[in-house]
Amino acid sequence: MRALVCKEYGTADELVIEERPEPEPGPGQLTVRVHAAGLNFPDLLMIAGQYQVRTPPPFIPGAEAAGIVTAIGAGVSRFKPGDKVITMPLGGAFADVCVAEEVSTVPMPGELDFESAAGFAITYFTTAHALRQSAGLQPGETLLVLGAAGGVGSAAVDLGKAMGARVIAGVGGQSKTGFVRELGADEVIDYAKDDLNESVKALTGKEGADVVYDPVGGDLALAALRATAWHGRYLVIGFASGDIPALPANLALLKEASIVGVWWGTWAARHPAEQLDNMRFLGGLLAEGRIEPRVTESFALADYRDAFAAISERRARGKVVLTFA
Repeated sequence: MRALVCKEYGTADELVIEERPEPEPGPGQLTVRVHAAGLNFPDLLMIAGQYQVRTPPPFIPGAEAAGIVTAIGAGVSRFKPGDKVITMPLGGAFADVCVAEEVSTVPMPGELDFESAAGFAITYFTTAHALRQSAGLQPGETLLVLGAAGGVGSAAVDLGKAMGARVIAGVGGQSKTGFVRELGADEVIDYAKDDLNESVKALTGKEGADVVYDPVGGDLALAALRATAWHGRYLVIGFASGDIPALPANLALLKEASIVGVWWGTWAARHPAEQLDNMRFLGGLLAEGRIEPRVTESFALADYRDAFAAISERRARGKVVLTFA
């Protein structure tokens, strides 16, 4: 089988495609013939050796895929060969066949094709946890989403609207404004040219945003925290800008605001029942047509450098996936 391999920490230019033996499932595991695999910002951190959990090279990156079960290991009861699934392996998704744990695999919703399914799990599961458990977003509240044209950002706009929020989408460039309006954003701020804090205050009658969803970090973080409302909730999703901000604690004090970190994977492992409830919640929204995952760029495995560049250069709109013939 073909596999995209990280032999040493670095950029996508150091990755190589190799032929490797197909893996066999162990107890509690299954193997999946990958049709599409989602590419996420943490994958860039993984191959650079900068993620919270470091995997020593050589390894096959990739943490979410959609495909068909080819074999099951001892003790697996929920799946059989031929089932269409979404799986979230701890690495290994960027290959023709990957091994996954049964507990991290779910049936593929009939409303999705393989490409949409590959881009669904991490972005929507992260966002559901962020908006439901971390923020307690309520209908009628104002949600400010930074990086709204990207993978998790577009999921936040989509899900925020489905949950009844007024959504303000923040993007870095005029070329992205039309896309986030198609997602359903009520208002759009281009922070490449407009002051983020002042723009939010103008759109909210100086009240600010009840919830801020920030996967960008960097210089935008301080302005976003200033733009929160009284008792606002500022969600730390990630740092796509490459810079981890140092936020002044007095701003949280003055607004009685909360700064909440969101690390979905660890939370889901600790709270499987609540994660299952989130999955049912999202499944219901999909079935009702109230959310629509957007995959806007698909790349064949051979074009993986272009796929990684779409993420690293922050050009992506919606989700980026790798496809496997």
